[in-house]
Amino acid sequence: MGEKDGPLTNSCSFANVKPIMMDLPYPPLQVEERNQYYANILSIDYCGCVSEMSAITQYINNENRMSSEKCPIAKTILGIAMAEMIHLQKLGELIFLLGGNIDFTAKHHNGKNRMWTPQYLTIPENVRNMLLADIESEKAAINQYQMHIKTINDACINAVLARIIKDEEYHIMLLEALLKNL
Repeated sequence: MGEKDGPLTNSCSFANVKPIMMDLPYPPLQVEERNQYYANILSIDYCGCVSEMSAITQYINNENRMSSEKCPIAKTILGIAMAEMIHLQKLGELIFLLGGNIDFTAKHHNGKNRMWTPQYLTIPENVRNMLLADIESEKAAINQYQMHIKTINDACINAVLARIIKDEEYHIMLLEALLKNL
């Protein structure tokens, strides 16, 4: 065993990190009427394979693993994760307003409900592959939100989903810039 040099610390300070999102207001969180089917659709965005829960967990994992060597990138990743937390909160509120349950179970139309699991995550070993996986996850989220907007006939919900998409598009732009600067 080696000589003890003192406690190990991470010199990357996250004290001033804020959510990274478009500087646009969110529409009011309201629904036209209770609708369990719509609540179930949003449960997939909340905690399905492609979901805000998966995004948050993947970003936090990546941030933790890169913070000691790539502090500026880690700070950006944490800011994006914080924005995803806001998305999760907004989806949860919509699900509640629709009459659904917030129980970390994605309720699929085929009746195959699945509780969120870390098996949904992509955990690459290096920063480049982490950023590539994050970009792909953002693109998949946008595609899923666009599909759900086409399925949901509630202007209030769709306005919130469209606003979330703007953040996801902004995240892709930031992640691609980080990737270019590696």
